Amino acid sequence: MHYDSPLGKILLAADEEGMTGVWFEAQKYFAAKLPPENEEGTMPVLGDACRWLDVYFSGREPDFTPKLHLIGSDFRQAVWALLLQIPYGQTTTYGALAKQLAEINGGKRVSAQAVGGAVGHNPVSIIVPCHR
Repeated sequence: MHYDSPLGKILLAADEEGMTGVWFEAQKYFAAKLPPENEEGTMPVLGDACRWLDVYFSGREPDFTPKLHLIGSDFRQAVWALLLQIPYGQTTTYGALAKQLAEINGGKRVSAQAVGGAVGHNPVSIIVPCHR
């Protein structure tokens, strides 16, 4: 499904489990991992995503999150989970996220660059904040 945002067209993708992608047209990794056998249509989770985006682009904090089905490596999943914990209107750094991951993983060092790579491959940007 397509969504017309104040910043340009957005492609929304979902499967039976939840949202799998939210990409601005022409962004890096546009529609990455979108199966070739996809079809345009509607489903409840896409409607939820549109409502979430409507609230977000109105300048208010959405009070719900559409169901997500994030597909990626364990490391990327861990980074994306931390991104979801960033409070609305606040920011953090890749270095701070790397330190949090190190603490979670028993002190095993994580580079800020690796975190940045995972953030860059976030398939559901905006909903899972790339930059707040």
